[in-house]
Amino acid sequence: MTTDLEKAPEALQQLVADSDTGGRKPTGITAGVIFAVAMLWALFQYWYASPLPFALGFGILNDTEARAIHLGFALFLAFLAWPAFKRSPRNRVPVVDWLLALVAAFCGAYIMLFYTELSTRPGQPNTMDIVVGFAGVLLLLEATRRAVGWPMAALAAIFLAYCLLGPHLPDVLSHKGASVNRLISHMWLTTEGVYGIALGVSAGTIFVYVLFGALLDRAGGGNYMMQVSFAALGHLRGGPAKVAVVSSALNGMISGSSVSNVVSGGIFTIPLMKKAGYGGVKAGAIETMASVNGQIMPPVMGAAAFLMVEYVGIPYADIVKHAFLPATLSYIGLLYIVHLEALKMGMQPIIKTTPKPWRIRVLRNAIGIAGT
Repeated sequence: MTTDLEKAPEALQQLVADSDTGGRKPTGITAGVIFAVAMLWALFQYWYASPLPFALGFGILNDTEARAIHLGFALFLAFLAWPAFKRSPRNRVPVVDWLLALVAAFCGAYIMLFYTELSTRPGQPNTMDIVVGFAGVLLLLEATRRAVGWPMAALAAIFLAYCLLGPHLPDVLSHKGASVNRLISHMWLTTEGVYGIALGVSAGTIFVYVLFGALLDRAGGGNYMMQVSFAALGHLRGGPAKVAVVSSALNGMISGSSVSNVVSGGIFTIPLMKKAGYGGVKAGAIETMASVNGQIMPPVMGAAAFLMVEYVGIPYADIVKHAFLPATLSYIGLLYIVHLEALKMGMQPIIKTTPKPWRIRVLRNAIGIAGT
């Protein structure tokens, strides 16, 4: 099955790969290893999220162990999937990245591998603990730089530096500070640093939801929502722009990525909007705004909803319920804007010369609503 993303130009496919799946496209054994590790990660997450461990009586993991495995998988794949720099090879994985991936996976899973030993000496890290923790923090920053970009890695590094440089800062910003050993121990050997709430939400909830959305999109869910939007709005005044808004809202309900949302929908809607008279800049702006707004559309909300549940303590159902109205209003506002733009440009609706019988229209709408 050919997906919408596979129909996009190669440059756009590379943009999505750089953002979502890494920029590399290795072949042979390397591709097999990445696929196998990714499958093991997905199976582990489904095992951890399911009631099977408790029903079968084995494979039961506590939160800390699950977070360590989750981080180990993530770091291993990060160094294999994302190249270090733009000029780095993309059809193979350098030996250095293999070594970094193995070391990062060990550091990520360290708290699980030595869980018993660490529990017998809380707050008293030995030299091995500090070395592994220091390497783990550096490798996590590097993986973040590769996958997300310099801004997030630099922000994390600034806060780490603030912990160490507290006594040397001006009075307003000064604090007692912390030693390197204490900082590393707190960040890597407790559940208040890297293995805190955010990683727990990712391991317990976000991964499964995002994987489900990705599978649904690859199975044709995004294309189906696009077709439903075209059937409902394509004939209206400024129809292509309204289709872009509604289809992006529907895709945002299952997708955790704004970039893939823009590309998968934009390859259809942007040319149609340009043909309708919106112009390239306006067409790109409409598609981008509609796709980025998908990050506030329930139920996934770009994974933010699950973090809010843990940090704020509000039930997930309440967050979705209260987020639905402002998200809907934002899309209504976008529809209103593109409609006004269509009126200003003198666009006309497409008149159907041979309307279908009412029975067929009712049946078609019922099938579309039921499928959606």
